[in-house]
Amino acid sequence: MGVEVGAQAARSRALAVLRIRSRALAVALLPAAVAVVLLVGGSTGHITGGSWPVTRWIVTVLAALVLLAAAGIALVVARARPAVSPTVPIAEASAPDLYRLVRDLADRLDVPPPSAIALTPDCDSWLEDRTHPAHGPPPPEHRDEIAGARGVRGGAGRPRRAPAAPVLVIGSPFLWWMRVGELRAVLAPVVAGTGPSAHPDIAAARRFVRGLDAAVAVTSEPARGPLARTVLAGVGWVTRLLLRSCRGHAAEMERGVAAAAAERAQAVDYGLRIVAQEQVGLAYAGWDRLLTRVALPAWRMGRWPSRLDAGVVAALTELSRRDRLAEGFASRLGERPACDLLEEPGSVDEAASLLAARLFHGGPAESGPDWAPVGWQEYPDEVVDRTWRTEAARLHRVLDALGVRHPTDPAKPHQGGPTLARVLDHLTAPATPATDEADLSVDRCEMYEERGTGVSLDEVAVEVGAQAEEEVGEDGEPVLGSERTAALAAGLSAELAREEAAAPAVASGPSGGAEQPGPDWSFWDDGMLPLFPLQPPRSGRELLADHVTAMVCCAAMDTAGAAPGLDWLDGPALLVDGVRAADLGPRVLTLVEDGDPEPLRDWLRHLGVRPEKPVRLV
Repeated sequence: MGVEVGAQAARSRALAVLRIRSRALAVALLPAAVAVVLLVGGSTGHITGGSWPVTRWIVTVLAALVLLAAAGIALVVARARPAVSPTVPIAEASAPDLYRLVRDLADRLDVPPPSAIALTPDCDSWLEDRTHPAHGPPPPEHRDEIAGARGVRGGAGRPRRAPAAPVLVIGSPFLWWMRVGELRAVLAPVVAGTGPSAHPDIAAARRFVRGLDAAVAVTSEPARGPLARTVLAGVGWVTRLLLRSCRGHAAEMERGVAAAAAERAQAVDYGLRIVAQEQVGLAYAGWDRLLTRVALPAWRMGRWPSRLDAGVVAALTELSRRDRLAEGFASRLGERPACDLLEEPGSVDEAASLLAARLFHGGPAESGPDWAPVGWQEYPDEVVDRTWRTEAARLHRVLDALGVRHPTDPAKPHQGGPTLARVLDHLTAPATPATDEADLSVDRCEMYEERGTGVSLDEVAVEVGAQAEEEVGEDGEPVLGSERTAALAAGLSAELAREEAAAPAVASGPSGGAEQPGPDWSFWDDGMLPLFPLQPPRSGRELLADHVTAMVCCAAMDTAGAAPGLDWLDGPALLVDGVRAADLGPRVLTLVEDGDPEPLRDWLRHLGVRPEKPVRLV
């Protein structure tokens, strides 16, 4: 009963959308109908004399213009390519068991099976309509006359139409973390949505709304000439008006489709679906933490982890070990994982990992010297160690630009080299009246200009002003410890911005490798990358804390025998005797924000770290 109610509500809303389309068509044809009446009346002698001839010509010209405008708008709506989610397509030959599971599920639900399956690097699943001609494969070229003759009956010379059923998009973390039964239970409501999607009225309404949305996107693109801008502005106004009129009905239609699909799926694995939904939330938490804490540092270093989905399993297993609420989840690992439904899960995981790097960070589309894959075994050396030493080197470059000398021997300012003591002494030295914040800022700007870093005097001065306004606490006092600290933080921000501006442009889609599973590069624009940035730009305080932490870790590795490591939930970690040093962050913040070095110095003495010893930089 609930299925019929939801489907009926969806069909009624679809008819409302189609009525809006019919009214728009009627408005476009109304001047033409009036012109036909006037022309017929004039030719038969019923409407003659007076001002009727002039009116007849005015209405005829107006009707022609309206028809021309309507035809242009209809052409834009019909030819505009609807947006398609970036995914990794999964061919049936590479995942026959997965296709068999989905088809069996569709048979149990008595709905048409999806036309194809694709993976997305996110914790979500949905149906996506890709029936637009632009989303289908290119028509095959028939250069052989015999092949063309054989294809007459089957229409081989015509472009093959895309299948009517939507594509099933599955979140790739689900395949690695969920068991086969849990995945089937989670996909049941999604697959059930193919039933309402096959209804002609709902399909037509969806095509109309997607066409309007795509047309709005086309009209929003920057045009070159004034004529093109004027025409696109008119088309955009009409399409936005129609889209606003359809918005409420389209939303109610989708709610009805979702309600009907959920009600239909009640009979399939209902009890298991409750447990599976808990795994959905757990997978989302582990995936988000893995991206922000583990993958993001690697992406910033020009490395992309090639086994992100496998890392989700490790991260969630670690979470199960730490969290008492998740103790029972580890026992699930003995069951068959859903990734076993793939013939080559490693290559699929690699393709999904590269797509995740594109979507969340905007990295290049293929590997290169500055964008190479990295395995989890090499992550501590390739990412953690290189990140710390690169940031430590950047910190000392900024200190050099500020004219900071090593305090041990004023006669030989560079005798100590890149030491942690140099950083600590600079951050804790009291400011003198001759070196207030303004003087330090101006001196730093002039040094940047002299050393050719590419940062102009005005840009850095504006940045220092914004930095001073940003780093202020609730009581009006600066959050950073001193004006020296604020100047160093601003210098790091400027240096990092210069490095990012000098980075090579993002490459477009790969040129080859069609046999290997990979993302649908042709469906989206590189200019929109990253589509979903993980974190906003780091503030000066965060940058300074990260760079000081990196310098401390480098000193601990070079003088106290520590080692870089990977924590699945917290990302890069410093290992001391095989145990993670978890108490370093608060001590660095105390130094940066309050200018108090004693907690950090006590920590260094306890571990045997020698701040006066030079460290190795990149």
